[in-house]
Amino acid sequence: MQNRITSNDAGAVLARRTIWTHGLLALPLSVIGYPLNIWIPPHYAGTLGLPLATLGLIIMLARLTDVITDPLIGELSDRTRGRFGRRKPYIVLGTPLMMLGAWCLFVPPSDAGLVYFLVWLSLFFLGSTLIQLPHAAWGAELSPDYHQRSRVTAAREFYVLGGLMAAAAVPLVVEVMAGRGLSLSGALAHGWQQFLALFPSSTPREALEPVAAVARAAMTGPVLVGLAWLIVLLLPICALAVLTVREPEAPPRQRIPLREGARHLWRNGPMKRILLITLLVHFGESFRNAVSVFFIRDIVGIGTIGSVYFMYFAAGIAAIPFWLWLGRKVGKHRAFVGTLVVVGLVSAANFPLEQGDHELFFMLFLLKGFCFGGLQFLPLAMLADVVDVDSLRSGGRRAGTYFALVGMMVKLAIAFGTGSSLIVVGALGFDAATGLAGSTDAGVLALRIGYTIGPLLFYGSALWLIWTYPLTPERHARLRARVERRIQRIAAREAAR
Repeated sequence: MQNRITSNDAGAVLARRTIWTHGLLALPLSVIGYPLNIWIPPHYAGTLGLPLATLGLIIMLARLTDVITDPLIGELSDRTRGRFGRRKPYIVLGTPLMMLGAWCLFVPPSDAGLVYFLVWLSLFFLGSTLIQLPHAAWGAELSPDYHQRSRVTAAREFYVLGGLMAAAAVPLVVEVMAGRGLSLSGALAHGWQQFLALFPSSTPREALEPVAAVARAAMTGPVLVGLAWLIVLLLPICALAVLTVREPEAPPRQRIPLREGARHLWRNGPMKRILLITLLVHFGESFRNAVSVFFIRDIVGIGTIGSVYFMYFAAGIAAIPFWLWLGRKVGKHRAFVGTLVVVGLVSAANFPLEQGDHELFFMLFLLKGFCFGGLQFLPLAMLADVVDVDSLRSGGRRAGTYFALVGMMVKLAIAFGTGSSLIVVGALGFDAATGLAGSTDAGVLALRIGYTIGPLLFYGSALWLIWTYPLTPERHARLRARVERRIQRIAAREAAR
């Protein structure tokens, strides 16, 4: 029996089961970004020996295909009508493509080259796009209410962080196994034992050395195999569960010519602002994430990277209720500003860290993790409200198109942020295979700046755009009332024919 949506009225409350079942698909989808940003570059560069700068260029080239596929899939899912719904057919199509792409990309043969990397990366991106965009648009249509959309987005992002925690647990397990009998507490203690003060001070340092010894190269292969299995097992199960949720009734069919739709988009000021904010914030985040493993492992000297990220995502999950409350209290955009300010300060504070500063790094990283939930769900909740501006002006329901455009912007920002960071760090002489020992001073400095200072340039550019964001809760309430009246007029005309 399908989960039912009680009403599309602004005042109706969505069933909790509907919200949580619909968000479930974010669990396997969230596993995508972690290996792409954190583990794949070190594996293909450090273990397979491919040039780090060239990998960055390929990541950018592969993502350029999204300029075509994202708007196309978004537009198609908006226009689709059929017994299976508007969004569901694309999720069904994308699931096997993403599973195949994930396995071949994450578990490459030892002789895999640049062409292999480009082909399977592109197929992986296509499969994920077919799932992510319709799913996000579907979520925006579950309710027209400003705060209920925050609940839908928060539930989805809860699953995102849960999936990231599951993904971070994979390298944690590999680290423990690599320690040749090292206990779980011993692996965790390597990065933050003095901060938590829960582990015995007698833990011998030599017990931790096997983990650090295998962290550079041998660990990336088993980690990616584990992450590939995580996606292949979770994705079909979660997709089947989500398909039991009933889609909202399709709005009265009202075709909007492509040129007219583009004109409405260009005149949608909040949407243009969201696109620019998305570009700046995700570029900054990706610029840092691309070199995070190298910074944590080689600059700070933490070998148990899985334990660090596990706690990072745990802090993100714990913080979601706070960001949801703050968004209701001061507005989503002002809560987003607070998130960026804290993240920027934390990034800058990492600059002077050196080998052995494990406790200070962990405290900063935990604080950054607390802000991660806000960075994830607040912009998406803002986007759902922006779609209403278009609905009022065009008379259509084009959530798929709008989420496709933002999704394309996110992917391009991630690709170019990741790619440019790897290109700069690699070109200036950082060696992914040998770390500090085989790197130039310029390469090490570029790594330090890329992780700590680089993101600030982009965060700072986005702050003013977010602070002056015009779509407040009060304005959105008036906007929704006008949209509902327009929908009723269109439905009345359709019924009269």
